This record gives sequence, C-alpha cells and structure tokens, in this order.
Amino acid sequence: MASRDRPAHDGDHPDPEARAREICLRLLSAAPRTRAQLADALHRKNVPADAAERVLGRFADVGLIDDEAFAQAWVQSRHTGRGLARRALAAELRRRGVADTTVNEAVETLDPAQEEETARAIVRRRLPSTRGADPAKRMRRLVGMLARKGYPPGLSYRVVKDALAEEGADLETVPDPDPFD
Repeated sequence: MASRDRPAHDGDHPDPEARAREICLRLLSAAPRTRAQLADALHRKNVPADAAERVLGRFADVGLIDDEAFAQAWVQSRHTGRGLARRALAAELRRRGVADTTVNEAVETLDPAQEEETARAIVRRRLPSTRGADPAKRMRRLVGMLARKGYPPGLSYRVVKDALAEEGADLETVPDPDPFD
C-alpha cells in the first residue's frame, strides 16, 4: 500500500479520480491529446466511467483539454510538415475522436490557395525522382501520391500536368482523367 509520503503507482490509488488525474496528466505531458483519446486511455486502465467523466470535465473546464485548439494545431502542423490536404487531415482528426463539427471548422481554416501551393511544392520536390519514366507513368505516380495525401483528383491532375508541362514533358501521351471519376 502506498503511503502519503511517496507517489502512488497506477494500481495503488484508492481514489479513482486521483488515478484518472494522474493518468491524464502523464499522457498530456507527453503530447496534446483529445478528450476521446484520454477517455479511451482511462477506459483501458479500468477507471470507472463516472470518475473519468468528472476528471475529463474538470480538465476541459480549466483548458487542459481543448479539442478545438488541438484540431487547429493539428491541421496547421500536419499540413505544413507532411503536406496533407483537407480530406486526409479530417480523417486523421476523426480517428482521434474529434467531433465532426470541430473537424470541419479546423479544416476550413486551411486556405484553398495554400493547399494548392503545398501540392505544387510537393510535386516539385518529387518530380526529379520520376525522370526517365514515360509521362503517363509519371502522371499516375505523382497524382497517386497527392491522392494519398488527401488532395482532390482535379487539383492533383492540374498541378501535376502544370509541373510536367513546365519541365517540357510530352503530354500528348498522357490521357485526360475520366470526368466521371
């Protein structure tokens, strides 16, 4: 049994709220988390649901949990760092348990012009690695890469086509995308 003089370990807390606070603070000190991520962690640690909800509510009240701020920071960080587009960012936030309205508000802050410029920068960086392949194959590879990052097909095709044209590639062999895709 843990005495009051030394810190208790996860299983030593007689008070489930104290245990929930300790778990949440440990997780939040490592990285920002959503309310859903913390709730899931508390559930996995067998913290009673009522104690978990009280602690999560208190943490939200004092600003230690803020899904809106988390989503905003996530969108800016992942767009800047990994070049992810709105669709991919929204999927990542939903997997982390962020509410749909919060997800939509966060991805809407991403300026379409900024998103297009990021797509162009990604293509410029990747274009040299496709040299030597025929233009149709280069088009497929680069459009596919942008699609995996969540960019819409029309934007992806246009950005890649522009980059290949700037490079002087023969685009006669590149088929136009199916307008019904």
